[in-house]
Amino acid sequence: MDGMLKLFVSSFILMPMLLATSSARSCSRYAFSSNRVFSSCNDLPYLNSFLHWDFDSSSSTVQIAYRNTAVTPSMWVAWAINPVSTGMVGSQALVAYRNPDGTIKAYTSSVDSYKTSLSESNLTFSVSDLSATYSNSEMTIYATLELPNNMTSVNQVWQNGPISASTNTPGPHAFSGSNVLCMGTLDLLSGQSDTTPSGNPKTRNRNIHGSLNAVSWGILMPTGVIIARYMRVFKSADPAWFYLHITCQSSAYILGVIGWATGLKLGSDSSGVQHTAHRNIGIALFFLGTLQVFALLLRPKKDHKYRFYWEIYHHSVGYTVILLSIINIYKGFDILDPEKKWKRAYTGILVALVMIAVLLEAFTWYIVVRRKRSARSGMMNGENGVNMG
Repeated sequence: MDGMLKLFVSSFILMPMLLATSSARSCSRYAFSSNRVFSSCNDLPYLNSFLHWDFDSSSSTVQIAYRNTAVTPSMWVAWAINPVSTGMVGSQALVAYRNPDGTIKAYTSSVDSYKTSLSESNLTFSVSDLSATYSNSEMTIYATLELPNNMTSVNQVWQNGPISASTNTPGPHAFSGSNVLCMGTLDLLSGQSDTTPSGNPKTRNRNIHGSLNAVSWGILMPTGVIIARYMRVFKSADPAWFYLHITCQSSAYILGVIGWATGLKLGSDSSGVQHTAHRNIGIALFFLGTLQVFALLLRPKKDHKYRFYWEIYHHSVGYTVILLSIINIYKGFDILDPEKKWKRAYTGILVALVMIAVLLEAFTWYIVVRRKRSARSGMMNGENGVNMG
C-alpha cells in the first residue's frame, strides 16, 4: 500500500513537469510573454528552433517570430529567406545577438558568400518592426517582411554560431552536424514544410561521398588485402586468390575514385568551407591508389630479379592506403556528424576484419611452420634412407 501511495505521489509531482517539457518542445503550445498569438508555427528539426508566423496574402506580408531555445550569451542566431536558391548563399537574414552590456542587437544581413561575417546590410525586400529578446537561454527575433512577387512559398535557412570575443561580431558557424542541415521550404499558406536532409542536393551528395568512400577505401580495400595475404597460403586457392584480390581492389578503386570526384565537387560548391586535412588525405589516397593500379600493370614475373623490390613497394603502398583510408573515414564521420549508429556500424565491420585477420594470421603461421617441419622431416628420412642403403 505504501508503495502504491509513493507511486501516486511521484506521478502527481512528475506529470506537470513532463507536460511543461512537452509544451516547451511544441510551438503550438508556446505562449509569448507579450501575449502575442501567431496563427501558424513549425517545430524546426535542428538547433532547437521554432518559427511562428501570420501571413497576409492580400498584401504579401508575413509577421514572424523565430525562436532558438539553446542560446548562450556568447552566441548569435539568424533566420533567413533565400529568394534564389535553397542554401546559405543568397539568403536574406535576420540576425540577433546579445551585446556585452546586456542589450540585444537585431539587424538584417544579405549573405553573398560562405565567408560572410554577417555584416549589417539591406535585404532585397522590405523589413519592418525588427526586434529581438533574450531570456532564459532563448533568443526570439520578431519582424514583418514584405515578400517579393506575391511569394507564398519560401526557402528558409536558420543558423547559430559564436560571437567573436575580440570584435563582438558573429563568427563562423559549425560546418558539420546539424548546422549544415538547417534549410528547407515552407508554404506560408498551408503551413507545410520540407526540411528532409535527403531532399537537399548538397546533403545527398555528402551522403553519397561518405558511403562510397567508406565501402571502397574502408571495407573493400582491407578485404582485398586479407584475401591476398591469407588465401595464397593454400595451394588449392592458386590462382583463384589472385583474381579475387584483383576484383576486390579494382572495385574498391573505381568506387573510391567516384567518391573522390564527388568530394571534389562538394568542395567546389562550398567555397569558404575548408576541411584541409580530410581533403589532403583524400588526394593522397587517390594518387597512392592510382600507383597501385600501375603496379599491377608493371608486375614482374615471380622469377624476375626486380620482383622482390616490387613486392616491397606494393605491400608498403597498400598498407599505407589502408591506414590513411581508416583515418580519413573517421575524419569524414566527424565532418558529416551522422547518426551514431553509422559510425558504430563501420567500427564493428572494422573490428570484425581485424579479428578475422588475426585468426587467419595465426592459422597461416601454423600451416607454414607445419610445412617446414614436414619438409625437414622428409629430408632427414631421405638422408637416413640413403645412409642405410
